[in-house]
Amino acid sequence: MEFSVTVLPGDGIGPEVVAEGVKVLKAIGERFDHHFKLCYGFIGAAAFDQEGTALPPRTLEMCKTGDAILLGAVGEPKYEDPKVNVRPESGYGLIRLRKVLELFANLRPVKLFSALVNSTNLKPEVVEGVDLILVRELTGGLYFSEPKQIRQTSEGKEAIDTLIYSEKEIKRIVKVGFELSRSRRKKMTSVDKFQILRSSDLWREVAGNLAVEYPDVQLEHMHVDTCAMRLIQRPIEFDVIVTENLFGDILSDVASTLAGSMGMMPSASLPGIPQDGIRLFGLYEPIHGSSPALAKLDVANPIATILSVAMMLRYSFGLTREATVVENSIDEVLKEGYRTDDIMSGGKTKVGTSRMGDLIAGKISKSPLRG
Repeated sequence: MEFSVTVLPGDGIGPEVVAEGVKVLKAIGERFDHHFKLCYGFIGAAAFDQEGTALPPRTLEMCKTGDAILLGAVGEPKYEDPKVNVRPESGYGLIRLRKVLELFANLRPVKLFSALVNSTNLKPEVVEGVDLILVRELTGGLYFSEPKQIRQTSEGKEAIDTLIYSEKEIKRIVKVGFELSRSRRKKMTSVDKFQILRSSDLWREVAGNLAVEYPDVQLEHMHVDTCAMRLIQRPIEFDVIVTENLFGDILSDVASTLAGSMGMMPSASLPGIPQDGIRLFGLYEPIHGSSPALAKLDVANPIATILSVAMMLRYSFGLTREATVVENSIDEVLKEGYRTDDIMSGGKTKVGTSRMGDLIAGKISKSPLRG
């Protein structure tokens, strides 16, 4: 089978971790007789430096015509100055790409590989068996709503951000959470700031009304601050967490502690509900940033990107068996004691970015063709 992938390496460590994701994708192609057509484009600071825009028209067109997108990371220190009006990760770059492609459902799995139970900062008995998925609304809320500005007043500057959510936006993302819950442990936690934010009042109302259509799923409502606390105290109690854009961004970073490192956290941004046998266009990326200080040092953990490739195989290409092979190959390599620096605790052999990719790709090349 042939699939088209738009590859956007991005900035910082992005090109390095994406190279390992591509390495694994090619290993899957060779082992299972698939062909992946790779089309490379610029995004972020790399694009801004060359073309004066963080999302060039050619890149956007490539993204629209491919079957899926593999993204590294965007961000460059020189654009982090508050006085800089245009940033690669702002509405002119990655965030705009998500919006234009209507990728409203961001799935962020949090699964602790058994070999990494001693690589977290939490007690093994707290994190052992953690397997949850955070569903983040990705195209609404504070990141997109207008007005959004800094303006001068007689008493100095004031900043304005606007938080707007429509019933339609809330319903479609909560529905994704319910559907995922049905295929897992049938428990969903809807996270908001009820009675403080009016958008959260509407969120809770819509989630509660939709729950009538899913009598087989246990729905619980939880304040975002309580959820952050319980993710650290009793993470095993969570299955599917669904929440709005800003809360989801923050909570998934908190949850990365449970997986051992942000370098273990993949994501998929989709335009609908993932279901077995249904191929969805999607954007796949690790949740970590560009970490420019680590660029070109061959120390970044590529596993989050490789797990993102597994999600691509499953959701955009319908290759569930191949996705499982990737995940199992990572598990085998970790059980053999190989680690990148960020997850070295409890490991035997420290390896770099490229070597970790080689080890995982090597396992894939020896994987059974059936079963």
